[in-house]
Amino acid sequence: QVQLVESGGGSVQPEGSLRLSCAAPVGIFGINAMGWHRQAPGKQRELVAIITNGGGTNYADSVKGRFTISRDNAKNTVHLQMNSLKPEDTAVYYCNFKGRSPSGRSFDYWGQGTQVTVSS
Repeated sequence: QVQLVESGGGSVQPEGSLRLSCAAPVGIFGINAMGWHRQAPGKQRELVAIITNGGGTNYADSVKGRFTISRDNAKNTVHLQMNSLKPEDTAVYYCNFKGRSPSGRSFDYWGQGTQVTVSS
C-alpha cells in the first residue's frame, strides 16, 4: 500500500501560519486530484481543500481566504499554506491523492496524518 509522506505540522498561536507539504513516492503516475482533509477530536474527517490536475481548487467555507492549496506536478507534491490560523483549525491533517494508473486501475492514497495545534 502506498503511503504519502507529510511534513510541516506543529503548534502555533492564533493568527499564526503553517505550511503543510505532502509528496507521493517516485513512480506514481496518473494523479488527478490532490487534497487535504482534517479530523478534530470527536469529529468526522472533513475535506479542507482540493486541487485538480488542471489547477482548479475548492475549499471548505471555514478556510476560504485563509488557506491556499498548490501543487507541483513534476514532483507529485501538494502544499497547504495556512494563514490566520484559529483554535478551531486544530486537527490532524491528512493529504490524499486520487487518480488512475496507466494500467487503468484507480487509486486513493492517504498520508499518515500530521498534527496542527492552534492555541495561545
